[in-house]
Amino acid sequence: MKKITSFFWFCSGASPSLLKRCPTESARFVSIGGAVFFTGLLAAVSGGFALYSVFSNYWVAVLFGLLWGLMIFNLDRFLVSSLKKSENKWEEWLMASPRIVLAVLIAIVVAKPLELRIFQPEIEAELVLIKEEQKAAEGEMIASRYSPLIAGYKAELSQLETQIASKEIKRDELVRMAQEEADGTGGSGRRNLGPIYAVKKANAERAETELKELKANHSALISALREKQDSAALLQANELAKIDVSHIGGLALQMEALARLAGKHSSIAFANIFIMLLFVMIEASPVLVKLISPRGPYDDLLEAHEHAFVNYRKSKVHRLDTKLEKELAWKG
Repeated sequence: MKKITSFFWFCSGASPSLLKRCPTESARFVSIGGAVFFTGLLAAVSGGFALYSVFSNYWVAVLFGLLWGLMIFNLDRFLVSSLKKSENKWEEWLMASPRIVLAVLIAIVVAKPLELRIFQPEIEAELVLIKEEQKAAEGEMIASRYSPLIAGYKAELSQLETQIASKEIKRDELVRMAQEEADGTGGSGRRNLGPIYAVKKANAERAETELKELKANHSALISALREKQDSAALLQANELAKIDVSHIGGLALQMEALARLAGKHSSIAFANIFIMLLFVMIEASPVLVKLISPRGPYDDLLEAHEHAFVNYRKSKVHRLDTKLEKELAWKG
């Protein structure tokens, strides 16, 4: 127990020699030291989880977690040890306010990775939606590059095919008129192969010739346009197939997923707030314990010790000044 007590005294930043002179203060500084130690331990777990989420490596996570925990522990120990008890409570709280603000900021940083771990199942489900949305967005970007090109090819093909279809309709109409003139069902109404039929047959033949020429002229162009259209469609399909969102899921995206979940579900939003407040209280607890605890014998001994040191330093400076004045006077 003595070793544990001494360890927590160290964590609280208190002077063991002074504490031994006022044993009634031991429990108070053990409590403060315990709050500092467990805050650092919690920070180590949080930092380790955050790094494991990024690198998926246990050794990196453990090493960084220990480093982060020691840094937070040392910072909390400094905040507590540098806070001196005063007779004026308002002055004491005013002096502690920057430390409390810093403690709150540290709590927010420490709490976020653990929040991600607590809500991990919900976050993973939301990440699936985010990945699908990102995949769809990338698909739309790819389509926006190729769709106008493919649409242009289709428009040109449609225009050429419309010209051919129009020519075919005209040819069929002329053939029909010549046939009706021949069998007497149309035209002059007389069944014969006279001059009128010859004129209509010539028109139909000329239309057939023009149609063949049009098809011959457009054939190469239609083939080229179809080839370009198929090539653009193939390139688009290949780029769509290359879209990979499986690697997405880092710390930033997990935080975005948690924020989206908080916006969708009030229960998660409230839980998120309460977890944050809990960590704020845990992180600020060493400073708050120091503030709300009454001034005790340790604080009087510490003030007397510091006052004696200040007086000693002043007297030493005074002796040096006196000696220097005497030397200057002797030289003068």
